[in-house]
Amino acid sequence: MIDVFPFAGYPVAVFGLGRSGLSAAKSLMRSDAEVCAWDDDEAAREAAEEAGVPLVDLYNCDWKEHSTLVLSPGIPLHHPKPHKIVELAAAANVEIVCDVELLARAQRDAAYIGITGTNGKSTTTALIGHIMQVSGRDAEVGGNLGMPALDLEPLGNEGAYVLEMSSYQLDLTKSITFDVAVLLNISPDHLDRHGGMDGYVAAKKQIFHRQTAPRTAIVGVDDDHCRVLYERLKAADEQVVIGISGSKKVHGGIYVLDGVLVDDTDGQETPVMDLRGIASLPGRHNWQNAAAAYAAAKTGGVQPHAAMACIQSYPGLVHRQEPVAIIDGIGYVNDSKATNADAAARALACYDAVYWIVGGRPKEGGLKAVEPNLGRVRHAFLIGEAALEYAQFLDGKVPMTLSGDLKTALADARKLAKKDKVPGAVVLLSPACASFDQFENFEARGDAFRDMVEALPGKTMDPFDEPGIFSSAMGAGDDGGGS
Repeated sequence: MIDVFPFAGYPVAVFGLGRSGLSAAKSLMRSDAEVCAWDDDEAAREAAEEAGVPLVDLYNCDWKEHSTLVLSPGIPLHHPKPHKIVELAAAANVEIVCDVELLARAQRDAAYIGITGTNGKSTTTALIGHIMQVSGRDAEVGGNLGMPALDLEPLGNEGAYVLEMSSYQLDLTKSITFDVAVLLNISPDHLDRHGGMDGYVAAKKQIFHRQTAPRTAIVGVDDDHCRVLYERLKAADEQVVIGISGSKKVHGGIYVLDGVLVDDTDGQETPVMDLRGIASLPGRHNWQNAAAAYAAAKTGGVQPHAAMACIQSYPGLVHRQEPVAIIDGIGYVNDSKATNADAAARALACYDAVYWIVGGRPKEGGLKAVEPNLGRVRHAFLIGEAALEYAQFLDGKVPMTLSGDLKTALADARKLAKKDKVPGAVVLLSPACASFDQFENFEARGDAFRDMVEALPGKTMDPFDEPGIFSSAMGAGDDGGGS
């Protein structure tokens, strides 16, 4: 746990006692700060009280006594309107930050690698961390992914924090300047929290805040929003700028053509490695993730041959196009993390014969982004609150079944896939929706899917021992699934 010594003796309010908030409260207490914590949820308050965290009703306190508010990133800061606690703190001129800001103030000597984007940031963060750690670098991985920032280990000036940064966290992190900042892509998501697309783009580009050379910006160019940012950063010429792509050449950048990773940062268009046989990185969107990770690791001092070996050994993340099993020749893929249509489109682009489990609590924009890849869908199995809405969208486009829940959908998909006997068939959970209608979170949804698949009868093969069914279509997706 990080010692946030700059706050020793200062009164600090913590609002939101989920994973990161509780971690921040504990770290501040251990650092001799005067902590006052609160959460609107009674169960969260009870858990904090059991952990010894002092509770104070922040709706009825004297805000002039506080210097800082540590806010959970999930709590509205600006839009649709500021939370009442935010308004009270702002009216008293109390600074409002998140736990990553505390890490940055306490660990000033370490290097920082930040990763953001609408989709792919968890995979890219984990892959960069894997490369750094396996190649012998002193690196800690966390932030929006996995371990809260203040639960990480302290590092010296030779270490690097590899941090997944959500747009919410970027809004609440004021003093950090990333040595390497990665922006993968931007597509509509969480627009209500940012007042529209312009606000969302503005939040994302904060990852490059105050960068000057030799600090490096790594920017995907496979979507219009990021391409514009890339061109502006190049024109401003304030930091090193490296363009990345999963499908096309980028002069002076790092990109993938026909599955081959190419490094053109020295103008030599050097082929690095073939990504097509890596089961944990299927599809052009993951090829862009690999290009970003290679660029970040190389910028961070990892030799190209070492980065290449680490990419080949990357085990993948659970719930992100996670190959679960091959049973009776049918592949089963857990992509529960695909909580929006753009993410689901990327997954669909990777396979030629998909029995697609889709639905949950719908997000703004519906399924429009998946339309270019519906030709890969043999049959859709609709679940959750979105089932009827999505059925209307898919009517006449793909055959479908209103399965209702995940267990029924899996049984329906397995039965039809076995009947059809299509080579390379994949049962894909890629919901394009939030999980909260039927599950606590996307992890719980993915865990349930994995458990149900592993309990299925039939002849089972380990997908990493027999990766062909998952790798045979890795070059798929020319019609937009990779970006």
